[in-house]
Amino acid sequence: MLAIRIRRRNAVALATAAVLAGLTAPALTPTATATAATYDAAYYDAAADKTGDALKDALHTIISDQTKLSYSAVWNALKVTDQDPANSNNVILLYSGISRSKSLNGGDTGDWNREHVWAKSHGDFGTSTGPGTDLHHLRPEDVRVNSVRSNKDFDNGGSSFTNGGGSLTDSNSFEPRDAVKGDVARMILYMAVRYEGTDGWPDLEPNDSVTNGSAPYIGKLSVLKSWHQEDPPDAFERRRNDVIHDSYQHNRNPFIDHPEWVESIW
Repeated sequence: MLAIRIRRRNAVALATAAVLAGLTAPALTPTATATAATYDAAYYDAAADKTGDALKDALHTIISDQTKLSYSAVWNALKVTDQDPANSNNVILLYSGISRSKSLNGGDTGDWNREHVWAKSHGDFGTSTGPGTDLHHLRPEDVRVNSVRSNKDFDNGGSSFTNGGGSLTDSNSFEPRDAVKGDVARMILYMAVRYEGTDGWPDLEPNDSVTNGSAPYIGKLSVLKSWHQEDPPDAFERRRNDVIHDSYQHNRNPFIDHPEWVESIW
C-alpha cells in the first residue's frame, strides 16, 4: 500500500510539474472520473457513518490539517488551480467565465485579481495567512467584476453588468452565472466547516440573510443549497480540488468529493 501511495504521489508531482512548465494541460471533460482516485480513500475514514454536527466536527478535524500559503503565493497557485483546460497560458475567471492570460494578474483594468468568495469582510479576516489565503475559496476574477461583487451575500436576482458572463447583482446580493453556482455554494460551505472559531479565526457560518455586514456570516443558505443541487461538481472543479490537495494545501473540499454531505449537515 505504501509503495502504491508513493507511486501515486510521484505521478501527481510529475503532472503538476508539467502544468507549471506550461506544457499540455490535462484533458477535462464533463464525464471525467479519474480524479476520484487521486487521494487515499482513508482520508475521510473519521467521517464514516456520521451525520449532522458530528459529521461537521469530523470534517473540520480532517480538513484543518493543511499547509497554509502566503497571500503573495496565491497568485502563482491560482495560475495552476484555475488553468484553462483549452489554453494552458490562461486562467478561467470565476464569475465571468472569461479565459484570460495568466500574466494579466494585478489591480488594473483588464487584469484579474484574487477574489475571496467568502468575502473577507464577513468576519474581518483580511488577507492574513489562514482564511484570507485559503485556495479553496480564492479564485481569479476580473478586477471590475470583483468590485461589482464586492462583499455582497449570495442570492437569486438582479441585473446583468459588463463582463458578468451571465452573473447578476442588485444592491445587496450577487448571483453567479449558472455554470459555477454549485462551485460557489461548495466553497462557502467548505469555509463554514474549516473555520469554526477554534484556531484564532472567526467561526464562519452560512445563514439566510443578505445583510450580514461584517458579521462572520454569509447568505443565503437556502439558495446556496439549491445551487449545490442544480450544479453538481464537474471535471474542472474536481481537478481543482485535486491540485490544491496534491500540490498546495494538502486538504480537500469534502463537498466536492461527497456532495451528499451538504444535506447531511444542513
